[in-house]
Amino acid sequence: MAAVVLVHGLYHRPEHFAVLAERLRTDGTEVAVPELHRGSLAADTAAVQVVIDALPEPPLVLGHSYGGSVITGIRGASHLVYLAAFVPDAGESAASLGGASQQLMDAIVAEPDGSTTLHPGLAIDTLYGDSPGPLAAQAVGLLRSQAPGCGRGVPQRHSWKETPSTYVICAQDRAIDPGLQRTMASRCTDVREWQTGHSPFVGQPDLIVELLRELLPTRIAPRREREVTTTR
Repeated sequence: MAAVVLVHGLYHRPEHFAVLAERLRTDGTEVAVPELHRGSLAADTAAVQVVIDALPEPPLVLGHSYGGSVITGIRGASHLVYLAAFVPDAGESAASLGGASQQLMDAIVAEPDGSTTLHPGLAIDTLYGDSPGPLAAQAVGLLRSQAPGCGRGVPQRHSWKETPSTYVICAQDRAIDPGLQRTMASRCTDVREWQTGHSPFVGQPDLIVELLRELLPTRIAPRREREVTTTR
């Protein structure tokens, strides 16, 4: 069975990938969505590695935003997909690469315990501005607080140097500069550019489903195709 591991970004939860994961599972793909927020990039990477190691075959691994720093440090993937994500090289972190828009910076709220949250009214436009209103509101409602320091973590290995990779530039991104995305995309094997905002898995999950179907080492026919074939 083909397998996909979906790795979310800062402030996000596995539930943000719920629709995407369900559509992939409907096609017969095994999907794992590990929870990050382990306190550091190293701990987040280790949590994803445990999931990858438990799978019988090397999975396709997708990282969104900060999730790109996480998947850069893993081993054992068949293919890496960077979705508006950071692709650090030696000595680099998401923070040192920069690219966070002023709009995103304005949305960050410092909490007394040192963590940060995102202002809901600002986050909805920054992260999900091209998504239908109800879906964007639901996604904002799922956002959680973020411990400090993860974005400054430096990966200890660089899987994109040895594993086939695809970068998806989100050209209408209001959170991470599309110009920086294009620079980081040059490090990957293949590049796609979509006219979407930062989080197409919320408003346009079918775009991602079709891309992953194309890239999976064992393609699974969509349910509709299987039904048509069976009834002939």
